[in-house]
This record gives sequence, structure tokens and C-alpha cells, in this order.
Amino acid sequence: MSPIRLDSAEQERLRESYRHLHRHPELSMQEHRTADYIGAELDSVGIPNFRCGGTGVVGVLRNGEGPTVAFRADTDGLPIQEETGLDYASAARGELPDGTEVPVMHGCGHDVHVACLLSAARVMVQRSSTWSGTLLLIFQPGEETAAGAQAMVDDGLWSKVPAPDLVLGQHVMPIPAGEIRWISGNAMALADSWKVTLRGRQAHGSQPHDAIDPIVLGAHMITRLQSVVAREIDARRAAVVTVGTFHAGLKENIIPDRAEFTLNIRTLDQQTRHQVLAAVRRTLMAEATASAAPEPEIEELYTFPLLVNDHTWTHSMVKAMKTEFGDQQVVESEPLMGSEDFGTLPQSAQAPGVFWYFGGHDAATLEQPAVPKNHSPHFAPAEQPTLETGARAALAALYRGFNGV
Repeated sequence: MSPIRLDSAEQERLRESYRHLHRHPELSMQEHRTADYIGAELDSVGIPNFRCGGTGVVGVLRNGEGPTVAFRADTDGLPIQEETGLDYASAARGELPDGTEVPVMHGCGHDVHVACLLSAARVMVQRSSTWSGTLLLIFQPGEETAAGAQAMVDDGLWSKVPAPDLVLGQHVMPIPAGEIRWISGNAMALADSWKVTLRGRQAHGSQPHDAIDPIVLGAHMITRLQSVVAREIDARRAAVVTVGTFHAGLKENIIPDRAEFTLNIRTLDQQTRHQVLAAVRRTLMAEATASAAPEPEIEELYTFPLLVNDHTWTHSMVKAMKTEFGDQQVVESEPLMGSEDFGTLPQSAQAPGVFWYFGGHDAATLEQPAVPKNHSPHFAPAEQPTLETGARAALAALYRGFNGV
């Protein structure tokens, strides 16, 4: 198949869609206006659609006999104050589950994903004579919290649509615009997030002997946790243990009675995951005992699944991408320690899945001393050629999916 080109009208509609989504981000599992927008866009080209998993949207485009191919785009934003300076920057506000009001930004590129899939859907409608089968358009909420894919599955996603023969997805990244990167097999890490609450005994800062200091206890725990990966995990296996937050106390001369911190643990296989989690739990309990403190309370916040790309379909997609973009623009990559809940969809459907990455930065941005990364308040992909690359990559993958390996 010859390379796909978007006409000027579609390029403009793609850009307008992206800018609308970028201006109006919503937090995970709160994407109500985003879902309304997606539904209206699908309605405008005659694609039947329904809500699933709360704020998820599923479009079903039936076009004769053939395979069923699903394509997923995530829809949620992040609690970040945007600092891009763009004239279409977000000024949106949202509310976290604990009631805290926060700024909201599409700081990870999900606006790009949605706009590109909507564009691909419009093109597939226009070119219905060139393919045959059923296209499932899955606009998934709550990727940032690992809640959305599971919510859609729990809401009966796969009982409401034809069983997919293949599930596809993509993600914009801070790499050169126009470039496609791929990984076969284990592609993105498992991730476990915990909240750890420490109990101590309050006392005046001048009388530490009357206290059980949860801040000192937490400091020992956090320092000791760094040895889990460094001294317990085989260096040939990947693992990361990160403490992302620490909260304790209200005044400098009062030792508080509690402290709280959050952990994020990433691994690339189940054996390493179980080893790390066990070591972390053991360390937390032992340090509490050493400080004569009660056992810490451990709350498991969420878990991201391992993202595994099907070998056969991945290499088939690589061929399609090279046809579309040229050999030099399609690059093999190493597994990423970042995480995605995309894997929940093909796993639950018992179907092969393929997930790849496309570039979002122009040369000038890549030359900056600090290149804006996903989850940065400065992350804003260059509109061209990022948007067109994402839409064309989706189309190339869909055509390959409908035509077979």
C-alpha cells in the first residue's frame, strides 16, 4: 500500500480537534465533556457509539466481512499547571478524589492520541471501499490512574462489541517528530503504587526521648529502601523503587504522631515484581520494629499491568510503518520503565496487542538544555508533523490489521 496522505481539510480538522482537547483537559475518570466531544465527533461521521466504563466511549464501525480490529486512545489529563505559553494552553481546573482543587493539563499527550484516532476514524469512513471488517474505536478514560481500562472491561466492554482479533495503541513521546519506535515482547513495566502511613508518638521538639519520631523512622525507611534494588535484585533485571511524596508535621518544634509517604515500584517481569514487593514490605516492617513503632499501614493504591507486544503482529506492524514512513524513521527501542494500562485490553480480550511510540518534538525543542518530557508542565508536541504522523501511523496499522499479518 502506498503512503497515506491527509488532505488539507483533514489536516485542519485534526489540528482544531487537538487544540480543543488541549484547552479542555479533565482528570482521570472525570472526562465527561471529553466524552461528549468524542461522541459528537463520531456522530458527525455516522459511527455508532456508546459509553462504557463511566467516561469511556466506544465507536463501532462495521464495514462488511473481515477481522475485528480495536484501536485505543486514552483521554485523561493530569493535575499540572501548564507552563507552555501556548495561545491554546489549558486554564482548566479539576478536583482530586480528596477534594483538593488543582490545575489540569494534557501533559502526557493524550489529547494528541484522541485527535489522531478521530482523524483516522474519519479517513476510514471516507475510504470504506478500501477495507473490510469491523473497527472498534476505544476512547479510554483513567489511564493515569490505571483505572480506565479495567473499568471498561468490568463494564462488559467485550460483551458489547465483536471480539477483537487485534488491539492497537500508540503514544506520543519526546523524540524526533516523524519517528516511530517499536518494541517486541515486554514493552512497558508493571507498576505498583503504595501509600505508607507511619504511627509514632507526639512530643515537644525539646523532648525527643518522650516521642516515637515518625519522621526519623520514615527517613530510615526511605534510605534503606534504596538498597532493595542495589543489593537484592540481580543487576541483569530491571527494577525501580521511588518515593514520590512525604508528608508529616505542622510545626518545627513538635514531633508529630504520624507521617505518610507514597511509593512507586516498577519491574519488567512478575518474578522480579514479587521479589521487590516482598523486600519493600519486609524493610518497612523491620524499620518500624527497630524504632519501637507500630507496624506501618500499607494501602495499595493501584497496579499497572505489564504491557506485552505480540511478536508476530509487532513485526508485521514494523513492515507497515516502514512502508508508510521509510526505514530510517522506524527504530527498534528498549523496554521502557514507564507504565500503561493498555495491556489490560488485549489481555482481557485474549487477543494479540501492539503498542508503539511516535515522536512529538521538532529539532529546536530537542536542542533545548532540558527537553520537555511527558508529565512536564512544558510538554506540548509540535503540531506538525506530530499530529499527521500519529494519524498516519494509526491508519497504516489499521490497514495492516484488516489485511492480516
